[in-house]
Amino acid sequence: MIDPAAYSTDTLCAGILSRHRDTIAVKKPAFAVRKLSKIVSAALDLSNQKGFQAMTLRELSEASGVSMGGLYAYFDTKTTLLKMILTEVTEQVRSALSAAPKDIRADPARHLDWLIDTHVRLTETMLPWFTFAFMEAKNFPPAERRMATDSEELTESFFAETIARGVADGTFRSDTSPLLASLIKPLLQDWYVKRSKYRRRGVNIAAYVQTIQQIVHGACAPPEGDGPGQPIAPSIRG
Repeated sequence: MIDPAAYSTDTLCAGILSRHRDTIAVKKPAFAVRKLSKIVSAALDLSNQKGFQAMTLRELSEASGVSMGGLYAYFDTKTTLLKMILTEVTEQVRSALSAAPKDIRADPARHLDWLIDTHVRLTETMLPWFTFAFMEAKNFPPAERRMATDSEELTESFFAETIARGVADGTFRSDTSPLLASLIKPLLQDWYVKRSKYRRRGVNIAAYVQTIQQIVHGACAPPEGDGPGQPIAPSIRG
């Protein structure tokens, strides 16, 4: 289960500080995290309003309350800041999806359900970060666009490995499409990219998770039916 407290802006920025300790000039961790939180929050807000590429460092300075010189203590260019944010998103995905309990991993059907639930709830908790990574990807420089693609492939790999284990042990059909792992990703993304659509329809997160689980099991479960981990039919309205 995702603990929202573990994904606060300060906690995520502490991760950025830890991963980029060699290039960040500020040496006091508590101070550095506090300033980074202001910078990253402002960058995500401005990107949502006008786009990351259109955002200037002067605008970021004004929005964050950190001087231009202060910004350069954390990164040398906007591209470096972009890499920091993308890397943190990727590493949180890697950490969260790797944390399935042993008993859940032992059952591919339960593991598949767990991966879907964990990913959707992670994106809910880190909504501005994931929205940024998705919406801005088309405007990223080539190297950073590749980072975004690699992050998507990382997510797919968790699903692909679980589906392959399920096919191998008979939990899933032998003719399960090898494209299934790739097709799960857009279903996961739709929750955070098109939130207003689901809000208008009164769809809550639990119903959305169960619907994806039902669709995915329908694509790979044996025809005789109710295998382990088979989700119940969801209630659409919260």
